[in-house]
Amino acid sequence: MIICYFDETGDDGYPQFSSEIFVLSSIYMHDSVWKENYKSLHGFRVLLKNKYGIPVNQEFHTKDFVADKSHFHGKFGHSTRREILFEFCRFVSSLSFKTISVVIDKQKINTPDYDVLGNALTYNVQRIENDLRQNFKNERFLIISDEGRVGKTRSTTRRIQKLNYIPSKFGGSSYRKEIECLIEDPMPKPSNESYFIQLADMISFIISLYAKQNTTCTKTKWGNRICNVLDYGNEIELMKILRPIMNGEASRDNEFGIVCYPKEKDRSAIEKSRTVKN
Repeated sequence: MIICYFDETGDDGYPQFSSEIFVLSSIYMHDSVWKENYKSLHGFRVLLKNKYGIPVNQEFHTKDFVADKSHFHGKFGHSTRREILFEFCRFVSSLSFKTISVVIDKQKINTPDYDVLGNALTYNVQRIENDLRQNFKNERFLIISDEGRVGKTRSTTRRIQKLNYIPSKFGGSSYRKEIECLIEDPMPKPSNESYFIQLADMISFIISLYAKQNTTCTKTKWGNRICNVLDYGNEIELMKILRPIMNGEASRDNEFGIVCYPKEKDRSAIEKSRTVKN
Protein backbone atom coordinates (compact mmCIF):
# COMPACT_ATOMS: atom_id res chain seq x y z
CA MET A 1 0.00 0.00 0.00
CA ILE A 2 1.21 3.49 -0.90
CA ILE A 3 0.12 6.30 1.43
CA CYS A 4 -0.16 9.79 -0.08
CA TYR A 5 -0.47 13.13 1.70
CA PHE A 6 -1.51 16.36 -0.02
CA ASP A 7 -1.33 20.05 0.80
CA GLU A 8 -1.18 23.30 -1.13
CA THR A 9 0.10 26.87 -1.22
CA GLY A 10 -1.95 29.69 -2.71
CA ASP A 11 -5.67 29.97 -3.28
CA ASP A 12 -7.48 27.92 -5.92
CA GLY A 13 -9.83 30.71 -6.95
CA TYR A 14 -10.32 31.76 -10.58
CA PRO A 15 -11.09 34.15 -12.19
CA GLN A 16 -11.13 35.99 -8.84
CA PHE A 17 -8.03 35.16 -6.81
CA SER A 18 -5.55 36.49 -4.28
CA SER A 19 -2.48 34.58 -5.54
CA GLU A 20 -1.15 34.35 -9.10
CA ILE A 21 -0.22 30.68 -8.73
CA PHE A 22 -1.56 27.61 -7.00
CA VAL A 23 0.73 24.76 -5.95
CA LEU A 24 -0.48 21.31 -4.95
CA SER A 25 2.16 18.96 -3.55
CA SER A 26 1.95 15.30 -2.64
CA ILE A 27 4.33 13.14 -0.69
CA TYR A 28 3.91 9.39 -0.95
CA MET A 29 5.58 6.35 0.57
CA HIS A 30 5.16 2.61 0.91
CA ASP A 31 3.46 1.56 4.13
CA SER A 32 6.56 -0.50 5.01
CA VAL A 33 8.60 2.71 5.53
CA TRP A 34 5.84 4.82 7.11
CA LYS A 35 6.80 4.02 10.70
CA GLU A 36 10.50 4.63 10.04
CA ASN A 37 9.73 7.99 8.43
CA TYR A 38 7.44 8.96 11.29
CA LYS A 39 10.01 8.08 13.95
CA SER A 40 12.71 10.03 12.12
CA LEU A 41 10.43 13.03 11.74
CA HIS A 42 9.38 12.93 15.37
CA GLY A 43 13.04 12.72 16.38
CA PHE A 44 13.79 15.78 14.27
CA ARG A 45 10.94 17.69 15.90
CA VAL A 46 12.42 16.81 19.29
CA LEU A 47 15.73 18.22 18.05
CA LEU A 48 13.99 21.45 16.99
CA LYS A 49 12.43 21.71 20.43
CA ASN A 50 15.73 21.20 22.22
CA LYS A 51 17.68 23.52 19.91
CA TYR A 52 15.14 26.25 19.12
CA GLY A 53 12.24 25.76 21.53
CA ILE A 54 9.65 24.81 18.88
CA PRO A 55 7.10 22.49 20.58
CA VAL A 56 7.08 18.94 19.19
CA ASN A 57 3.32 18.93 18.59
CA GLN A 58 2.97 22.50 17.34
CA GLU A 59 1.89 22.72 13.70
CA PHE A 60 4.77 23.84 11.50
CA HIS A 61 3.10 25.93 8.80
CA THR A 62 6.09 26.97 6.73
CA LYS A 63 4.77 30.19 5.23
CA ASP A 64 3.71 31.45 8.66
CA PHE A 65 7.10 30.46 10.05
CA VAL A 66 9.12 32.26 7.37
CA ALA A 67 6.81 35.30 7.34
CA ASP A 68 6.89 35.65 11.16
CA LYS A 69 3.15 35.10 11.61
CA SER A 70 0.77 33.19 13.86
CA HIS A 71 2.33 31.41 16.86
CA PHE A 72 5.84 31.98 15.43
CA HIS A 73 5.56 35.77 15.58
CA GLY A 74 8.49 37.48 17.24
CA LYS A 75 10.18 34.28 18.40
CA PHE A 76 13.09 34.09 15.93
CA GLY A 77 15.36 36.48 14.09
CA HIS A 78 15.55 36.49 10.31
CA SER A 79 18.82 34.54 10.13
CA THR A 80 17.54 31.91 12.57
CA ARG A 81 14.39 31.36 10.49
CA ARG A 82 16.53 30.87 7.41
CA GLU A 83 18.82 28.48 9.29
CA ILE A 84 15.88 26.39 10.54
CA LEU A 85 14.26 26.21 7.08
CA PHE A 86 17.47 24.99 5.45
CA GLU A 87 18.08 22.54 8.29
CA PHE A 88 14.53 21.20 7.96
CA CYS A 89 14.92 20.74 4.19
CA ARG A 90 18.22 18.90 4.56
CA PHE A 91 16.55 16.53 7.00
CA VAL A 92 13.47 16.02 4.80
CA SER A 93 15.66 15.11 1.81
CA SER A 94 16.95 12.10 3.78
CA LEU A 95 13.51 10.52 4.29
CA SER A 96 12.15 7.57 2.30
CA PHE A 97 9.38 9.09 0.22
CA LYS A 98 8.78 10.79 -3.11
CA THR A 99 7.13 14.09 -3.84
CA ILE A 100 5.27 15.51 -6.84
CA SER A 101 4.21 19.13 -7.23
CA VAL A 102 1.83 20.73 -9.71
CA VAL A 103 1.95 24.48 -10.37
CA ILE A 104 -1.06 26.21 -11.89
CA ASP A 105 -0.05 29.59 -13.34
CA LYS A 106 -3.24 31.63 -13.48
CA GLN A 107 -1.62 34.14 -15.84
CA LYS A 108 -1.76 31.44 -18.53
CA ILE A 109 -5.42 30.55 -18.06
CA ASN A 110 -7.70 31.66 -20.87
CA THR A 111 -11.04 30.19 -19.89
CA PRO A 112 -13.18 31.52 -17.00
CA ASP A 113 -14.38 28.08 -15.91
CA TYR A 114 -10.89 26.62 -15.38
CA ASP A 115 -10.98 24.31 -12.35
CA VAL A 116 -7.71 25.14 -10.58
CA LEU A 117 -7.86 22.63 -7.73
CA GLY A 118 -9.51 19.92 -9.81
CA ASN A 119 -6.88 20.12 -12.55
CA ALA A 120 -3.97 20.30 -10.11
CA LEU A 121 -5.23 17.23 -8.26
CA THR A 122 -5.86 15.34 -11.51
CA TYR A 123 -2.35 16.00 -12.83
CA ASN A 124 -0.82 15.00 -9.49
CA VAL A 125 -2.81 11.78 -9.10
CA GLN A 126 -2.07 10.81 -12.72
CA ARG A 127 1.65 10.94 -12.01
CA ILE A 128 1.38 8.98 -8.79
CA GLU A 129 -0.53 6.34 -10.74
CA ASN A 130 2.18 6.31 -13.44
CA ASP A 131 4.88 5.80 -10.82
CA LEU A 132 2.99 2.92 -9.23
CA ARG A 133 2.45 1.20 -12.58
CA GLN A 134 6.16 1.43 -13.36
CA ASN A 135 7.83 0.95 -9.98
CA PHE A 136 5.25 -0.41 -7.52
CA LYS A 137 3.38 -2.97 -9.60
CA ASN A 138 0.28 -4.49 -7.99
CA GLU A 139 0.29 -1.78 -5.30
CA ARG A 140 -2.63 0.53 -4.55
CA PHE A 141 -2.61 4.02 -3.05
CA LEU A 142 -4.68 5.95 -0.56
CA ILE A 143 -4.95 9.74 -0.26
CA ILE A 144 -4.92 11.64 3.04
CA SER A 145 -5.70 15.35 2.83
CA ASP A 146 -6.40 18.30 5.07
CA GLU A 147 -10.08 18.04 6.02
CA GLY A 148 -10.95 21.41 4.49
CA ARG A 149 -10.29 20.06 0.98
CA VAL A 150 -11.89 16.63 1.19
CA GLY A 151 -15.17 17.54 -0.53
CA LYS A 152 -13.49 18.82 -3.68
CA THR A 153 -10.82 16.13 -3.76
CA ARG A 154 -13.48 13.44 -3.35
CA SER A 155 -15.50 14.60 -6.35
CA THR A 156 -12.37 14.93 -8.50
CA THR A 157 -10.90 11.53 -7.64
CA ARG A 158 -14.25 9.83 -8.21
CA ARG A 159 -14.48 11.43 -11.64
CA ILE A 160 -10.98 10.47 -12.83
CA GLN A 161 -11.51 6.88 -11.77
CA LYS A 162 -14.43 6.75 -14.22
CA LEU A 163 -13.28 9.08 -16.98
CA ASN A 164 -9.75 10.42 -17.36
CA TYR A 165 -8.34 12.06 -20.48
CA ILE A 166 -4.58 12.54 -20.79
CA PRO A 167 -3.04 14.96 -23.32
CA SER A 168 -0.72 13.25 -25.80
CA LYS A 169 2.99 14.05 -25.38
CA PHE A 170 3.29 14.18 -29.15
CA GLY A 171 0.43 16.56 -29.84
CA GLY A 172 -2.91 15.71 -31.33
CA SER A 173 -5.89 14.44 -29.41
CA SER A 174 -5.90 13.18 -25.83
CA TYR A 175 -6.51 9.58 -24.85
CA ARG A 176 -8.43 7.87 -22.06
CA LYS A 177 -6.60 6.23 -19.18
CA GLU A 178 -8.68 5.89 -16.04
CA ILE A 179 -7.09 5.90 -12.58
CA GLU A 180 -7.10 2.29 -11.39
CA CYS A 181 -4.69 2.10 -8.44
CA LEU A 182 -6.49 4.55 -6.13
CA ILE A 183 -8.67 3.00 -3.45
CA GLU A 184 -11.35 4.66 -1.30
CA ASP A 185 -12.23 8.34 -1.19
CA PRO A 186 -9.58 10.77 0.12
CA MET A 187 -9.39 10.51 3.90
CA PRO A 188 -9.59 13.72 5.99
CA LYS A 189 -7.06 14.57 8.67
CA PRO A 190 -6.40 17.91 10.41
CA SER A 191 -3.04 19.27 9.29
CA ASN A 192 -2.08 20.10 12.87
CA GLU A 193 -2.26 16.38 13.67
CA SER A 194 -0.16 15.18 10.73
CA TYR A 195 3.57 15.70 10.36
CA PHE A 196 3.31 14.45 6.78
CA ILE A 197 0.65 16.95 5.70
CA GLN A 198 2.88 19.63 7.22
CA LEU A 199 5.77 18.34 5.08
CA ALA A 200 3.58 18.57 1.97
CA ASP A 201 2.82 22.15 3.05
CA MET A 202 6.54 22.91 3.37
CA ILE A 203 7.33 21.49 -0.05
CA SER A 204 4.44 23.32 -1.72
CA PHE A 205 5.61 26.60 -0.17
CA ILE A 206 9.18 26.15 -1.46
CA ILE A 207 7.85 25.16 -4.89
CA SER A 208 5.75 28.35 -4.90
CA LEU A 209 8.86 30.46 -4.26
CA TYR A 210 10.64 28.63 -7.06
CA ALA A 211 7.72 28.93 -9.48
CA LYS A 212 7.23 32.66 -8.90
CA GLN A 213 10.81 33.32 -9.97
CA ASN A 214 11.48 30.55 -12.48
CA THR A 215 8.41 29.08 -14.21
CA THR A 216 5.64 31.68 -14.42
CA CYS A 217 4.88 34.05 -17.32
CA THR A 218 6.28 36.98 -15.37
CA LYS A 219 8.40 36.88 -12.25
CA THR A 220 6.41 37.52 -9.09
CA LYS A 221 7.88 39.04 -5.95
CA TRP A 222 7.69 37.05 -2.73
CA GLY A 223 6.69 39.85 -0.40
CA ASN A 224 8.72 41.78 2.15
CA ARG A 225 8.23 39.39 5.07
CA ILE A 226 9.64 36.48 3.10
CA CYS A 227 12.44 38.59 1.60
CA ASN A 228 13.51 39.51 5.13
CA VAL A 229 14.48 35.85 5.56
CA LEU A 230 15.33 34.56 2.08
CA ASP A 231 17.20 36.05 -0.86
CA TYR A 232 16.21 35.50 -4.46
CA GLY A 233 18.29 32.51 -5.51
CA ASN A 234 17.81 30.71 -2.19
CA GLU A 235 14.84 28.93 -3.75
CA ILE A 236 17.22 27.19 -6.18
CA GLU A 237 19.43 26.10 -3.27
CA LEU A 238 16.41 24.69 -1.45
CA MET A 239 15.21 22.88 -4.57
CA LYS A 240 18.62 21.27 -5.02
CA ILE A 241 18.57 20.15 -1.39
CA LEU A 242 15.15 18.55 -1.92
CA ARG A 243 16.05 16.97 -5.27
CA PRO A 244 16.64 13.45 -3.80
CA ILE A 245 12.96 13.12 -2.86
CA MET A 246 11.52 14.72 -6.00
CA ASN A 247 10.00 12.49 -8.65
CA GLY A 248 11.96 13.83 -11.60
CA GLU A 249 9.93 11.71 -14.01
CA ALA A 250 6.76 13.64 -13.18
CA SER A 251 7.69 16.21 -15.83
CA ARG A 252 10.41 16.13 -18.45
CA ASP A 253 9.95 19.85 -19.03
CA ASN A 254 11.49 20.83 -15.68
CA GLU A 255 14.82 19.81 -14.15
CA PHE A 256 13.13 19.10 -10.80
CA GLY A 257 10.12 17.31 -12.28
CA ILE A 258 7.74 20.15 -11.40
CA VAL A 259 4.50 19.87 -13.37
CA CYS A 260 3.42 23.26 -14.75
CA TYR A 261 0.02 24.03 -16.29
CA PRO A 262 -1.58 25.37 -18.41
CA LYS A 263 0.96 24.56 -21.12
CA GLU A 264 1.78 27.26 -23.63
CA LYS A 265 0.47 25.03 -26.41
CA ASP A 266 -2.80 24.68 -24.49
CA ARG A 267 -3.01 28.45 -24.24
CA SER A 268 -2.27 28.85 -27.97
CA ALA A 269 -4.89 26.27 -28.86
CA ILE A 270 -7.51 28.12 -26.82
CA GLU A 271 -6.60 31.45 -28.41
CA LYS A 272 -6.67 29.89 -31.89
CA SER A 273 -10.06 28.34 -31.19
CA ARG A 274 -11.45 31.69 -30.09
CA THR A 275 -10.06 33.38 -33.21
CA VAL A 276 -11.76 30.84 -35.45
CA LYS A 277 -15.07 31.24 -33.60
CA ASN A 278 -14.92 35.01 -33.89
